[in-house]
Amino acid sequence: MQDPLKTPSAGWFVVVEGIDGSGKSTHLPFIQQCLSELGHQVVLTREPGGSVLAESIRELVLHSPMDGLTECLSVFAARRDHLLQTVWPALRQGQTVLCDRYLDSSWAYQGGGRGVDDGLLEQLSQSVEAGGAGPHLVIYFDLPASVAAQRRAKRDAQVQSLDRFELEDVAFFERVRMGYQRAAARRDPKTVHWIDAEQPIESIQKTLKEILSRP
Repeated sequence: MQDPLKTPSAGWFVVVEGIDGSGKSTHLPFIQQCLSELGHQVVLTREPGGSVLAESIRELVLHSPMDGLTECLSVFAARRDHLLQTVWPALRQGQTVLCDRYLDSSWAYQGGGRGVDDGLLEQLSQSVEAGGAGPHLVIYFDLPASVAAQRRAKRDAQVQSLDRFELEDVAFFERVRMGYQRAAARRDPKTVHWIDAEQPIESIQKTLKEILSRP
């Protein structure tokens, strides 16, 4: 019997990244709609999360006190299960996986934000993807941390309780933003697309359509 991890992937793996308040979540439904109109059968998922075990770990990461290394290892454990249970099976079936955050978030939040060593992040990144496909396309919504903070303040005023990340200051999110740049530098430039998240929604959506329509 063939090892399912060695079965070639036929689907397309698309990842959306950005600091909290960059508008990433706002544009995910539009991206999903564009992909569907292009004929893709889309599986929408997220990290941390996306599988039963990973969703349990997500709750701990978002709401339980822990240091940066514990947070990092927890996120990678959730990611491995997410890949095994959700992402890779969908890709093998020819579906398109649209993921809200992936590996680059660890380089940004645990690396840039918490100061976890790049060497460890690289080792974990290679290990967690062993046996399967990584993203074919990564879209980064880039926004200065101060602007993102203003957006979050408006949103958070309507939220009763904030998670550990939403409580962080502007300096933390500026480090996260720089972490995304280091993460993107690891990738094939053909898979990387940056979105200026300060643009009007109409301009952003036009750019997204162009990116997603390319072969």
